[in-house]
Amino acid sequence: MFLSELRLCFDEMIRMNPTPPVSSFDPLIVVLAKNKHYSDVFKLYNWINSNGLFPSFRMINVLLNCFCNLNRVSDGFVALGIMIRRGYNPNIVTYTSLVKGLCLENKIIEAISLFKKIFKLGCKPNAVTFGTLINGLCRTGNTTIALELHEQMASGKDHGDGFKCTPDLVWYGAIIDGLSKEGLIEKAKELFLEMKANGICPDVVVYNSLMHGLCHTEKWEEAKALFNEMTDQDVQPDVVTFTAWIDVLSKAGKMKEAYDVLEMMTERGHHPNVITYNTLLDRLCHIGRLSQAKKLFLSFPAKGFEPDLFSYTILIRGLCKKWKTGEALSLFREMTAKGVRPTVVTYNTLICGLFHTGNIDDARKLFSEMQVHHLVPNASTYAVFLSGLCKNKHVSEALEVFHSLKCSEFELNVQIFNTLIDGLCKSEKFEIAWELYQGFIKRGLVPNVVTYSILIHALCENGDFEKANGMFLEMEQKVVP
Repeated sequence: MFLSELRLCFDEMIRMNPTPPVSSFDPLIVVLAKNKHYSDVFKLYNWINSNGLFPSFRMINVLLNCFCNLNRVSDGFVALGIMIRRGYNPNIVTYTSLVKGLCLENKIIEAISLFKKIFKLGCKPNAVTFGTLINGLCRTGNTTIALELHEQMASGKDHGDGFKCTPDLVWYGAIIDGLSKEGLIEKAKELFLEMKANGICPDVVVYNSLMHGLCHTEKWEEAKALFNEMTDQDVQPDVVTFTAWIDVLSKAGKMKEAYDVLEMMTERGHHPNVITYNTLLDRLCHIGRLSQAKKLFLSFPAKGFEPDLFSYTILIRGLCKKWKTGEALSLFREMTAKGVRPTVVTYNTLICGLFHTGNIDDARKLFSEMQVHHLVPNASTYAVFLSGLCKNKHVSEALEVFHSLKCSEFELNVQIFNTLIDGLCKSEKFEIAWELYQGFIKRGLVPNVVTYSILIHALCENGDFEKANGMFLEMEQKVVP
């Protein structure tokens, strides 16, 4: 039913005399909720309340779920209170909705706490409840906790009554995706084999998650084998699969094969998207085939889409690597004129490129412009800026910027100190660099291998081999990462 028809049905029902029983409104409120017409759900519920009718258990459950879907879990708990006061006993659907609401608001500790209470409240979670919590845990980077929960619930060890719940496809998929994204690929592979052993056939989403993890950890041959297994099992690859496979091939230096997969993709009726082409664009820039990259970039509109933020940032980085900062700056201006808003990463890339080609004034302007546009420079921005000033023999200015940072609330880190210490050493200002290092230690920061390497090299250059050896021994003793 369309929304207009649903509203017409509601209007007819409330005009009836006598008023229909409240249970007759249940199907209507369910359909409204399923179609995400939440304001109409609230309107219907309020009308029932204001007309002295007694909302059904199902209706309050739907209301509670709507609140949770809208990131209003506190209102969901209010609905729970109404339910209990009306004499209804919450069921597993009620508690699953609340677990979902807490997860959507990243209240993971509260979600786990509620989940544990469900058993004490006389309910037994089902696969949907587990899947909801597991998905919330994985989405917020708590995949290891999700894995522990999976092991407990699949074995029934966590509860004295021997309660077990059989994992389903969604449940497995969420954990495999989380593990793959966190680089825990061996555990993801183990779980993938477990789900198949349990008779659950992976779908395209699960294959995509695992392939993404294999690509991310540079396991190209395993990714290729997985792609072949997928097609052998009659699981049809989608745009995400093909894009991941193109990424695998291009990173392995097999650009011809990557383009062959692109052709196969279109032959099978899948339309490559901007992410697919960005993957190719990135590799072309990485291997220095800039003219081909520019040609691909310019072809985007003819393919039915405009370059996005990543497209522009990739090509700007590629141009900067080839010292074509004039073109990069023009592309940056084109990007902003088209309403594509640059990020801190885009600015960092271009500022770094401008310093490399000695365009100090343009780099300064861009750094100032960044702040005018309410983008906050991060540690990498300052490292790039300080390094660029030092390399272009503007050490005094670099020190001024550094001291202004010290006076601000910006949290100085090892990266920034290393950058300036290196610049000072290379500018033959070792005494100032050593002073800076002492200040670094007083701040409670821990030097890393880069810090020691810079200073040891500078001491050797100055002929102070004894002190250099002392620093080397200190570095070994501290087991510097």
